[in-house]
This record gives sequence, C-alpha cells and structure tokens, in this order.
Amino acid sequence: MVYLKMAKDNQNVDYKKLQADLEQQELESAGGVASAQVYNQLLALYLLHNDMCNAKFLWKRIPQTVKSASPETLQIWAVGQKLWLRDYPGIYEALKKEWSENTTQIMEALKAATRERAKTLVSKAYSSIDAEDFAVFMGMPLTEAIQAAIQEGWTYDSSTKYIKPKKPVSVKDPELLSEQQLSVLTDYVSFLEA
Repeated sequence: MVYLKMAKDNQNVDYKKLQADLEQQELESAGGVASAQVYNQLLALYLLHNDMCNAKFLWKRIPQTVKSASPETLQIWAVGQKLWLRDYPGIYEALKKEWSENTTQIMEALKAATRERAKTLVSKAYSSIDAEDFAVFMGMPLTEAIQAAIQEGWTYDSSTKYIKPKKPVSVKDPELLSEQQLSVLTDYVSFLEA
C-alpha cells in the first residue's frame, strides 16, 4: 500500500502520482471499502487539486461507518465545504485543525495552494483592495499579507491602506490572419461533413 511519508520538503512529493495510487487502492480494496487513511488522503488530494466534483463524489461513496469512525474525515470534508462555498476565512479556520501524520503535509500544501488561488483571484479581479480585506483572502495577519503583496511586486499605499495588485501577464493566442481563419474554419466544416 502506498501512503504519504512525511518529507521535509513538499517539492519531493508527487501529489498527482500519489492521488493515482490512492485511487487504485480504493478500486482494489477488499469488499470495496478502503481504509480511512486512504479516503482521508484521497479527499485531501482532490481538494488540493481543486477537483471539487471528485471530492464530492468521494465523500458520497465513503461508507458511513468510515465517516463515523474517523473524525479527521469529517474535518477534511469541512474544509471541502468551505472551498466549495469560496468562504476564504472559513477555509483557513477549518485548516487550523490538527491533522494526522498522513495528511498534515497535504493540508499544508492545500493551505499554500489556496493562498496562491486567492492571490491570483485578487490580481485578476481588483485594481486595488483594502489591505485588511486582502489579509482575510490570504488567511494571514495584516503585516504578513502586506509583505506577501510587496513580494509579488504589488504596491502598498500606507496612507490609504490599499494594495494595488499587478495584473497577471495574459498570454494571447496568436492572431490569425483572415485567410488563415477562413482556412481553419473550412477544415472544421470539411471534417464535420465527412
């Protein structure tokens, strides 16, 4: 059986491979019921990868006996519910729980990934944001949030207490010339008619 061994460095863990291994374990488990540890890690990994649909389906197929025997399963799902609702303060509050050795590293990676998603959301949606609101989105104290913004190259105005995020560099699709567009469209239509 494959279980996550605690590593000092999160970069040494291939979470996608671990997820595939756990999915395989679930499929091959005796009687169709895997251990609580497999379910907990798999649920946490779905949340880490922002795969909310698979997380929800996994939650529905986890047997009630496993849910009632493992309080950690309920705690992980509480994080999932907050992620589903995009309740950022609630997400960080739910992540403050004490996790087992098998899920601690995944939940720490989930916290970091949630902060990255929040930062991306703010950079795309706001031209300026109150520093306290940004701190709530990031789930960190105000001074740490301001430092995180400055490290991103964003500007902080101490007089207004607003942070001005840099817009992310958007990758534009190469523009096709009208003749190229017509050629591509012709190829599609020809394919559909064939």
